[in-house]
Amino acid sequence: MTTPPASFILFLTDQHRADYLGCYGHPVVRTPSLDGLAASGVRFERSYVASPVCMPNRASLLTGRMPSVHGVRSNGIPLDHENVTFVELLRAAGYDTVHIGKAHHQNFAGEKPIWRGARVPDSLRKPPSPLAQAKRRPSGNYDVETPSRWNAATHSPATDYYGFDTADIVIGHGDLAAGDYTAWAQAKGIDPAEVAGRHHALPHVASCPQAWRTAVPEEAYSTTCIAERAVDFLRTRAASGSDRPFFLVVSFPDPHHPFTPPGKYWDMYGANDMPPLQAFSSADWAPSRYVSHLIHERAAGTAKVEGHAPFAVSEQEAREAQALTCGSITMIDHAIGRVLQESAKSSLGNVVKIFTSDHGDYLGDHRVLLKGPAPYQGLVRVPLIWQDPAVESSMGGRVVESLVSTIDLAPSILERAGLAPYEGMQGESFVPQIGGQAAGRSHVLIEYDHQRILPLTGKVPRVHTLVTQRWRLSLWQDLSEGELFDLQQDPFEFRNLWSDPDYLATRAELLDLLARGQMGTVDTVPLPTGTA
Repeated sequence: MTTPPASFILFLTDQHRADYLGCYGHPVVRTPSLDGLAASGVRFERSYVASPVCMPNRASLLTGRMPSVHGVRSNGIPLDHENVTFVELLRAAGYDTVHIGKAHHQNFAGEKPIWRGARVPDSLRKPPSPLAQAKRRPSGNYDVETPSRWNAATHSPATDYYGFDTADIVIGHGDLAAGDYTAWAQAKGIDPAEVAGRHHALPHVASCPQAWRTAVPEEAYSTTCIAERAVDFLRTRAASGSDRPFFLVVSFPDPHHPFTPPGKYWDMYGANDMPPLQAFSSADWAPSRYVSHLIHERAAGTAKVEGHAPFAVSEQEAREAQALTCGSITMIDHAIGRVLQESAKSSLGNVVKIFTSDHGDYLGDHRVLLKGPAPYQGLVRVPLIWQDPAVESSMGGRVVESLVSTIDLAPSILERAGLAPYEGMQGESFVPQIGGQAAGRSHVLIEYDHQRILPLTGKVPRVHTLVTQRWRLSLWQDLSEGELFDLQQDPFEFRNLWSDPDYLATRAELLDLLARGQMGTVDTVPLPTGTA
């Protein structure tokens, strides 16, 4: 009897670091659904992003390619439709492909871009001549996720979106979520515009910036919406009797800031419940130039604490952000539990379940909150769980210690589906590592770009990073001193060994590996059409 092709459910969270799950060792947060998934599947201990920013890393997940190659170097650059996605290969092979929740493959902020510190004028943003930039602007529709689309009377869920047959999209974060979610909440008798946001917040005592007790009830929050839509899909799927395989993405916009877990999740955890913060309890480290600048800004009252840029925090603020993040994560875990229960009840058979995140959050590491150019482990290391009915039950709970990258998800899913990757895919399938047949990567590469000028350098930041089993080396384009950390001896990344004479040989070896790694990311497509 032929085994039916595997179907897939990919659970995705936003701004969720690896060590904020019970199965990854967090001493406080309760995540029974994901812990159970890890106990019956495989957990990857050293999973890293290709970029610690939403849009670039999500594009890397879809394409299996590095940001400098697929073109989404930073937020604000939609994924060019000229890129082929692995979802398109699945669909071409007969898969039904469905996306529910946050996508962020195109812009959703509805704001003009910022380039080199200034708003880009319309004359440059929409040039009268196609010769204003070195590459012509891509053709096609890049307004699928803009807020104005949901104001149209003729609005309907997106179709044929980067390989997805349908895309039920949620934009925004926290209780400021919108998109297809808004109509769902309104159908439940809740208009988010009347209850969401700081100005509608319930009384609370939190001091952390971007934290408020939302008036949006649990049953009308975006996390509930996404879980309900996913359950509906599985239920309808089972009732249809279809034997076609499916690929379902269930993507939550939390625990990304603002920190607004609803209802009982708001005070499920307290600031005093959180484990000690090494950056505040340890006196044997000195902040980097970048972190020192953030601390100085906050002390001087010039820090912008209401946007997306990182800022320095007090220990109390960091603890509050951690506690509220835990509340959001537990709510997501409960939502994932609902989807997993429906999948089991629906008897859909050969379904691989995957869980990961697009990037992490400093959450008080080095006394900083949110995300930015400093590639500390809390930002660049993300959870990755793979639960596969084809893997022997005796291997359940296995932990893979080898390095993997976000770009490895695409070829891994394709291999499990019995499909070959396209030319130019840069990721490596980790399926052989699950059974112990391969050693895995020797290193991963991480790229960071941003639109805004970094005050420390007066230029837009570009940081490229190499991570090996033991070391993390980073080059900041406009800083003379790089970063070199021994992750085994210094897991909190407090002692920069870049200028230490005892580690010059190690630095040179890793710089060579970084250079060769970057050479390996040079694109191999388009393929030649002749010899000359």
